[in-house]
Amino acid sequence: MGKTALLRIDFTSAVMSLIIRNLQRTIPIRRAPLRKKVEQLRNILGVEKFDLGVICVSNKHIQLLNRTYRLKNFPTDVLSFPFHENLKAGELPQPCTRDEYNLGDIFLGVEYIFNQCEENKEDYNSILTVTIAHGLCHLLGYKHSTEAEWQKMYKKETQILQQLSKLSGTNYQPLTKNYF
Repeated sequence: MGKTALLRIDFTSAVMSLIIRNLQRTIPIRRAPLRKKVEQLRNILGVEKFDLGVICVSNKHIQLLNRTYRLKNFPTDVLSFPFHENLKAGELPQPCTRDEYNLGDIFLGVEYIFNQCEENKEDYNSILTVTIAHGLCHLLGYKHSTEAEWQKMYKKETQILQQLSKLSGTNYQPLTKNYF
């Protein structure tokens, strides 16, 4: 008898929380449509059972995070902080306890995203959705530090955005073109 069995609790029927916080006041955030898109992305990725935080921040805030965690002193569009840090690309977390049903947090530099959309004449709300898809991929272990990693991530983003496009009637395209 001396063996200890790892008890796995079944939370598979529960839908976990999605927290969307807006910590800036410069750029308007349409929370209801954003929530719907994030929920659809979670379903497509099969991670609706995991908690997720999406935090919208100013250029100043995203720059502080970028400087603190990536040693890059400029604003950016998205920073992802995974709860499960060493996932291989596309690998779903294997939680053992309720507290481990957490994907992590996505910080959106909405002021930066908005300015880029203005400059490139792109639809802000569509790009916000695509940026969240990119952040979700990072939470699931995808990276784009090398061309091989970029290709794998680009393929995954294309796949999930095609599925989202079918659901919504919008033509979403990945952000990661030639991005490594």
